[in-house]
Amino acid sequence: MAKLNFASDYTQGAHPAILKALADTNFETSAGYGTDEYCEAARRKIRAACGCENAAVWFVSGGTQANLTVIDALLRPWEGVLSADTGHIGGHEAGAIELTGHKVLTVPHKNGKLTADAAEAFAKNYFGNANREHMVCPGVIYISQPTEYGTLYTLKELTALRKVCDEFGLKLYLDGARLAYALGSEQNDVTLPDLARLCDVFYIGGTKCGALLGEAIVIPDPALLPRFFTQMKQHGALLAKGRVLGLQFDALFTDGLYLSLGKNAVRRAKEMVNLFTAHGYKEFCPRETNQVFLLLEDRQYAALSERIVMSFWEKPDDAHTAVRIAASWATTAEELHALTKALTNREQ
Repeated sequence: MAKLNFASDYTQGAHPAILKALADTNFETSAGYGTDEYCEAARRKIRAACGCENAAVWFVSGGTQANLTVIDALLRPWEGVLSADTGHIGGHEAGAIELTGHKVLTVPHKNGKLTADAAEAFAKNYFGNANREHMVCPGVIYISQPTEYGTLYTLKELTALRKVCDEFGLKLYLDGARLAYALGSEQNDVTLPDLARLCDVFYIGGTKCGALLGEAIVIPDPALLPRFFTQMKQHGALLAKGRVLGLQFDALFTDGLYLSLGKNAVRRAKEMVNLFTAHGYKEFCPRETNQVFLLLEDRQYAALSERIVMSFWEKPDDAHTAVRIAASWATTAEELHALTKALTNREQ
């Protein structure tokens, strides 16, 4: 009996609308490096969705590419990027940021988030230090929406971070690898136009949200990074067959598909939580998006691992294991029915 795989939200291929678009245009010839008509169409739709008609929109193949290219472009050689200690760039990108020559400066998280108070305290400590010329200067605040713990920044929290950036001359960069699931959450109060207004740069994730691959980097003020095309090339992030990315985002931003896929995953995650709690399992932290975190006794972890593929998260103590189970844009009612059977040890 095959295990159910809920380890992540990018284990499936791509939405059928994307596959159809790729197949239908397969033998067309087009310009390279993102200068084709499909990339331009996707840019127009993304600008409209963000309410930012002058934004620069660039496509790269993955989240780590987006993070290291943007952060390196935003920072001067003596600057670093400020992140929560749970931030993706600090714990899950194998030193990619540091490889660009910039340090990841971390502060303790609060529910996976970097708070404005923590960012302000860090900036005040640096700029008030008489020895600061010997230290790495914070230049960018990095956050993700949702966070590594699936939690959401509220509009109030984002506004407060923007205020800290303005006070200390920092840039605000938002990693949107799972942005569809944030936008699709019933607890979310942040829109794409809000991100365009409050962030210096952000990206809209496709890889984890229905695309085969790809992220769309949005720079609301193109003058901020005037040679970004060249910087993408330097970082190996410029795809010759750029239309492969443009086609996918053109499809995702047609008829509200991107938001619809996010809402599906959030709905399925809510159903998952109800199933697990009904069978006596405890949440490790509350669910806000498509990621479900469970706190399992080690015997529960061993038994459940025989039936379900999960992501190990952490060991909070010697007797428990925290795991992540993710719903995705493609999770179906049939899969949840199979999960019900797995939890009740019935044959499938």
